Amino acid sequence: MSEAKPAAVPALSGKTYLRLVLLGALIGIPAALVAAAFLAIVHTGENWLWDDLPTSMGYSSPPWWLVLGLPTIGGVLVLLVRKFLPGDGGHSPLDGIGGGVRPLSHAPGIALAAFATLAFGEVLGPEAPLIALGSATGVAITLLVKVQSREKDVLGTAGSFSAVSALFGGPLVAGMLLLEGAVGLGEAAIPVLLPGLVAAAVGYVLFIGLGDWGGLNTTSLHIPDLPAYNGTHILDLLIAVVVGALLAVVMHAVRGLATALRARAHAGAMGLLLVGGGLAVGLLSLAAGALGADRQDVLFSGQSAIPEVVAETSGATIVVLLVAKGVAYAICMGVGFRGGPVFPAIFLGIAMAMLAVVWLDVSPTLAVAVGAAAGMAAATRLVFSALLFALLLVGEGGLDAAPAAVLAVAAAWITTAALNRND
Repeated sequence: MSEAKPAAVPALSGKTYLRLVLLGALIGIPAALVAAAFLAIVHTGENWLWDDLPTSMGYSSPPWWLVLGLPTIGGVLVLLVRKFLPGDGGHSPLDGIGGGVRPLSHAPGIALAAFATLAFGEVLGPEAPLIALGSATGVAITLLVKVQSREKDVLGTAGSFSAVSALFGGPLVAGMLLLEGAVGLGEAAIPVLLPGLVAAAVGYVLFIGLGDWGGLNTTSLHIPDLPAYNGTHILDLLIAVVVGALLAVVMHAVRGLATALRARAHAGAMGLLLVGGGLAVGLLSLAAGALGADRQDVLFSGQSAIPEVVAETSGATIVVLLVAKGVAYAICMGVGFRGGPVFPAIFLGIAMAMLAVVWLDVSPTLAVAVGAAAGMAAATRLVFSALLFALLLVGEGGLDAAPAAVLAVAAAWITTAALNRND
């Protein structure tokens, strides 16, 4: 998958490079503010559409016609944005989480297409739009100062990682994303990475200072009351390998369906697919609800629903969620919605690992670490970023799950590579 890769920077003098790093720190502030404002607007829109609107109509939960109607309206809105605003609403989620440095003129279309996707219930995450908006912010700041073209690319990338740092638990995962994207640059990667890492740190500090303003505390994954996982058990290691391999197979099928749908969209059926795709997402949500699952767990990126799936005690309900959300995820990636591919894959990974909790009585902390690591690796083909994010997610009480998480990532990566070779 295509990721946000930092551009090479020519050799710079000490003063020039120090200026570049300081500009990275400066860019971290507006990029984080743009990200915070975007997330707050999405959160507010989602609450109004799915909570306040049904309540004002006298319903305790969204009625069936609203579950069908809102994702369909989202499809219409994304279609209008992609047709009439520059930048095509951002890049396709099938192309990864990073779409390269974006000019400021693309920012309105990216923001509106992502809002119409995320707030209206489509199954994609906010990470790709945030990266694109952060990049556009970084490029905008460089219009005020004189920089070379390659330096401009580096500072655009710095804005991206400032914007996304809160979603992945701080600058460490953002920095690891930068590092894995720079594989091949060798020692030359360090001067390329440093401005982005500084921007991510500054941006994350700003996110911490904003606290729960605009619902920002709901945008990063947090799973309460996970028990400590102590020791390493052979059965757990075997389960991790199985989860990683199976999830890679599931993600390969998801991407296969999404790729087929995108080919139809490129053949001239984009409008029909976007509207029909939104309707299909609503139908999948209703079908899952009829089979005993929570309808809204099928919708959205899955970030806020992970604590619910971790607390689920019915294996049948988890299987229903896996199937319904997996198909909805493929539809949203393929028909032309705009968002990120990572968080739905993390949800699928944790849900799959939770089957071992229900059926084999393994630790839920192990399941979260293994599922999150395998899900992110299968979605992005990044290894160390996925592992670091999973361990940050479970916290100090889950550090002993690290060997199992490593095996899950390895199994997911190897299986994905083998399946791609056979295509």
